[in-house]
Amino acid sequence: MRIVTVVGARPQFIKAAAVSRVIRTAYARQVDEVLVHTGQHYDDNMSQVFFDELDIPRPGYNLSISGGGHGAMTGRMLEALEEVLQRERPHWVLVYGDTNSTLAAALAAAKLHIPVAHVEAGLRSFNMRMPEEVNRVLADRVSALLLCPTATAVANLAAEGIREGVRQVGDVMYDVSLYYRERARGGSDALRRLGLRERGYVLATCHRAENTDDPRRLQAIAQALGEIAQGTPLVLPLHPRTRKLLAERGWLDLLAGARLVDPLAFLDMVALEQGAAAIVTDSGGVQKEAFFYGVPCVTMRDETEWVETVEAGANRLVGASRQAIVAAVRDALGGAGVASSAQPYGDGHAAERVVEHLLDEARPSTQ
Repeated sequence: MRIVTVVGARPQFIKAAAVSRVIRTAYARQVDEVLVHTGQHYDDNMSQVFFDELDIPRPGYNLSISGGGHGAMTGRMLEALEEVLQRERPHWVLVYGDTNSTLAAALAAAKLHIPVAHVEAGLRSFNMRMPEEVNRVLADRVSALLLCPTATAVANLAAEGIREGVRQVGDVMYDVSLYYRERARGGSDALRRLGLRERGYVLATCHRAENTDDPRRLQAIAQALGEIAQGTPLVLPLHPRTRKLLAERGWLDLLAGARLVDPLAFLDMVALEQGAAAIVTDSGGVQKEAFFYGVPCVTMRDETEWVETVEAGANRLVGASRQAIVAAVRDALGGAGVASSAQPYGDGHAAERVVEHLLDEARPSTQ
């Protein structure tokens, strides 16, 4: 069976690493995987280093498509992916998450009548102003196999009338966290390199368009992070686009006192997540990783797809209010950390289930 896996952004590299490892180690005789990198994340720190550290096979195709608006980027990807799929003629197209790469691959495959398998199907923030929400909803609509990380995701699809092809497999990100947590502790010197003490700093990230493209929200977030940094060391790996927008508006000075660094290599980021006293972010993946590592999280969004982290008391939604962000981080620093026995994201074997379902449910005419 041939699978074309399409990735383009660093969260997808991480998820694909778990499934690709299972294919290579347990299903190499049954599954031929062709990896396509759209190029959506083009910076080495956001792309190539992840392939290296995660031991992902070199892509069979690198489309080098990045930049531009959502429509232009997605359209160029759609055109290029259609050519790849016509050449490869796979039994499945495997997509992850909610990026423009995900939507382009799902549409290209659907129009060519190639079945789509969507990992992280059923996630919903219920905010259609988010590009990610649009992408994930549309990808689910054209997917033949909807691989859900949680019971909540299954319920979301059922509420939309989608029941066929829905499978709860667990979260491949949890697989990754179990596999790499100790490797990061021993293989990364990020804390030493940045002069940080374990449990003595706050780790922050900010990249979502709902925050970066709204000047009021971006300014409030910068002010909040700058204020937190006055009392506690704060490390901010800064997405290139976020840095550019802050510089254009003259707001980098608001972050005086914060440690601004370029996007981090995967193992460095995992090490910093595990060692932080608190994490403040707008990233879906980082919210979950904080939960996996037992670190209190403050999420600078008005809603989250990962409602289980909030229900467990490990994650607090605060929007983009300066006062709310500062107060929540201070509460997290003064608390006792996260001690939840709940594990709604599976047992660490989601990747195996993904591959098993792809094999079990391949169309007979393509086997």
